[in-house]
Amino acid sequence: MESVNPAPVPVSHQDVKAKVEARKWFYTDVVKEHFFNPKNIFKTDEEAVEYEKEANGVGQVGSPACGDAMKIWIKVDENSDIIRELKWQTFGCASAIASTSMLSVMVTENGGMSTDQALELKPKDIVNRLVDLPSRKFHCSVLGDKALRAAINDYFKRTGQTDKIKIEGARIIDDDTKTTDKDIEEAVLEGAHDFEAVQKKLKVGISNKAIIPEVEDLIRFYKEKYFG
Repeated sequence: MESVNPAPVPVSHQDVKAKVEARKWFYTDVVKEHFFNPKNIFKTDEEAVEYEKEANGVGQVGSPACGDAMKIWIKVDENSDIIRELKWQTFGCASAIASTSMLSVMVTENGGMSTDQALELKPKDIVNRLVDLPSRKFHCSVLGDKALRAAINDYFKRTGQTDKIKIEGARIIDDDTKTTDKDIEEAVLEGAHDFEAVQKKLKVGISNKAIIPEVEDLIRFYKEKYFG
């Protein structure tokens, strides 16, 4: 007699929710609050277009065509260099949304940060205010940080403070694998905190041993920059 597979049982939203909550969930309540109720975000492109006419600093990183993207607008008091408003839009994951929402609060609360203070912010500071993020999602907190730096640089350019502009470019560290300093930065952000881990991820320094000390110096630099 031919066996017959039973008909699939419909799964309700409650069933899915129960299965999710049965596991140790990744996100803290603070993260979920900023994801479901993001602060200072533009909900429509029309809002963003109108605001850009008044903003005096705009920064964008990434591209929606190939992955996460972030755009930040700031309004700065030119007499004091205090950031009074920060608005943003993103094409990104829950962690990127929550991180940038929290960043927007941190930069503008209590009257606002100066541009110098904002440039001192590290992704780790954002993660601490969120209570925590999964380690594999830590790099998402960098999107807003980088876009903010770009917006501040744009503000410096518009106001003639070109001596304050900081440009973060990429340079090739390993010619054989075409590994750049930015590749190493991303590897550190994704949890590779020693040379062995970075080499496993990027295959850097396998044929050219002479670059190993420079790679190790970069790993130490990025660990300090992002994790303190």
